[in-house]
Amino acid sequence: MAMTTTIGKSTVTTGKLGLGTNKVGGHNLFPNLHDEDDIAVVKAALDHGIDMLDTAYMYGLGQSEKLIGEATQGYDRSKIILATKAAQDPHNDLKPNNDPKFLTQAIDDALLRLKTDYLDIFYIHFPDDKTDKAEAVNAIANARKAGKVRAIGVSNFSLDQIKEANQDNQVDVVEDNYSLVHRDAEQNLFPYLNEHQISFVPYFPLASGLLTGKYGLDDADKFSRRFSADQFKTILAALREVDGIADAHQATLAQVFLAWYMKNPAIAVVIPGARLPEQATSNAKALDVNLRDAEYASIDELFKKFRTE
Repeated sequence: MAMTTTIGKSTVTTGKLGLGTNKVGGHNLFPNLHDEDDIAVVKAALDHGIDMLDTAYMYGLGQSEKLIGEATQGYDRSKIILATKAAQDPHNDLKPNNDPKFLTQAIDDALLRLKTDYLDIFYIHFPDDKTDKAEAVNAIANARKAGKVRAIGVSNFSLDQIKEANQDNQVDVVEDNYSLVHRDAEQNLFPYLNEHQISFVPYFPLASGLLTGKYGLDDADKFSRRFSADQFKTILAALREVDGIADAHQATLAQVFLAWYMKNPAIAVVIPGARLPEQATSNAKALDVNLRDAEYASIDELFKKFRTE
């Protein structure tokens, strides 16, 4: 599945499958991470056709960016799409800070850690409660004029905050929580994003592993805060149906779902994570899964209950 997409109104073109790297150096988020494994994950992704690496200062408080900077040395930089995010202020208990001066410095710091002279995408990771969002975005636009950033993004912004940030039509991409079992964005965000030529990148596309098929009825309690017992049963029943599609493609459930997101015209890039290099390699095999239109529609229908819930 050799598909590419252009990010918003920018000149950034990327494949539709990326790597989410919160498990690369994200020692403050996940236990038992090892630098050598993390570097191997990045290299495995790049070696198997994944070209976008999505990271953030918050993943290890800069450690993820440092490891990616190390891992990408020796690769053709022009063929790698580096996306990073910042907002958490290390000088204020990691509270979100969208002040233009803070974001300007955050960009420079990220460039050093990533060992590059430009970022393909820079996101404001979280909104704060005081900064005018258009002013925050304008700081990134100034960095773009200086050649340090190629595309402007916001993450975890409400629709109203996105509209405020996009007053001057400078936002290229929005990143937010979305999966087949968490579909609020379809109604809340997609119409505005489509109207304003803003790309969408979902995080948690496999719903914290739920859509990989590794959980059963006995695991309902693990997801009880997000899904009712009936919803959980609906998800497991849908997974059994998708198993048939996966078998037809000699693929895993995760690979089929990643292929579904790549086929979805509302989604620019899907960014599953990986803890080990073999997981990144397995994710990359989704590039070989070409869902038929009927299979795509069938999967959409199986999870229709979650469009408005």
